[in-house]
Amino acid sequence: MAYYIDLFSPETYETFSKSDRSVSGFRPRQVNAASRIQVGDKLICYMVKLSRWVGVLEVTSVYYQDASPLFYSSNDPYTIRFKVKPLVWLPKEKSIPIHEDKVWNALSFTKGADKKSPAWTGKIRSSLNALDEHDGHFLEELITSQARGTEVFEVDEHEYAKLLRHKVRRPEGEVTVSIPQDTEKEAGAIPRSEARESIKVQALIAKIGAQMGLHIWLPRNDRSGVLTEWKSDGAALLENLPLNYDETTIKTIEQIDVLWLRGRAIVRAFEVEHTTSIYSGILRMADLLALQPNMNIKLHIVAPYARRDKVFQEIQRPVFSLLDEAPLSERCTFLSYDSIQEIAGLKHIEYLSDSVLDEYAEEAE
Repeated sequence: MAYYIDLFSPETYETFSKSDRSVSGFRPRQVNAASRIQVGDKLICYMVKLSRWVGVLEVTSVYYQDASPLFYSSNDPYTIRFKVKPLVWLPKEKSIPIHEDKVWNALSFTKGADKKSPAWTGKIRSSLNALDEHDGHFLEELITSQARGTEVFEVDEHEYAKLLRHKVRRPEGEVTVSIPQDTEKEAGAIPRSEARESIKVQALIAKIGAQMGLHIWLPRNDRSGVLTEWKSDGAALLENLPLNYDETTIKTIEQIDVLWLRGRAIVRAFEVEHTTSIYSGILRMADLLALQPNMNIKLHIVAPYARRDKVFQEIQRPVFSLLDEAPLSERCTFLSYDSIQEIAGLKHIEYLSDSVLDEYAEEAE
């Protein structure tokens, strides 16, 4: 028997709570992780945004694929599924904050870590990450005990309501959108330190792609800055994009912060955002999909972890969620600066495929 993380957003937590709680679903990209899970394993459930432990589910089947509605009335993205038995499911006011000292100081991935730092978040980056046996057993006992006890951790209902997303009906089905409550203003001038940090991350992404044997595209206006950080031998960096698109599409693509190409095909596109702005990159990604809706490339917004929730909130705005082919949130994932640095430090990176990024990329739940 092993323990694994099962992530819920406030919305999917509410929907699962109202169901018979007999099925837990995951995205198609998690099929490899799902194949390792066996009957009898346990899913320790964590609600993102509220940052609380909410339940324990026992797996009662091997995984299967099913596109019928589970969390959504149509177009449900959670098609990799397990039959489960709910051992414990806490109401949100009894759910346990991870930052409580009795929890924080007991878990191997948080003990001794700064509560304000994102360094510990790798373990809860994605559903179906394996938990250390000690951590899993501790959390199962803690959540089970909490269900029997009387301790309450109050939830501000007004703030919680802001975390819930909204649905818009479309002819092809419902689409989930977010309505941000507090729109931040774009800064007119980027502080030098923030601009330098984003250039360093941009250079690191270029370096990783080149080490994997891919060709790299950088916007011409960024090259001098990036090349002060990335000592390219010149072979990987493209002078011109080998693409067959119309002029408008090409000009849009050329402005994206980093592109990885294999032959004449774009493999991945990255927009690197500093701490005061996340709009320009998201708009460029949306422009690209509007111009070429059938383009099959993986899109990533790269930003400090502290901006993670803001990125998800923005890419689920109605204007981005109602694109013709699919919502931007289904095509574009989040990578933190810390994740990029972690990937750069992997051993034998030259032998790895670009798919390793999928282990670090986070989707809007």
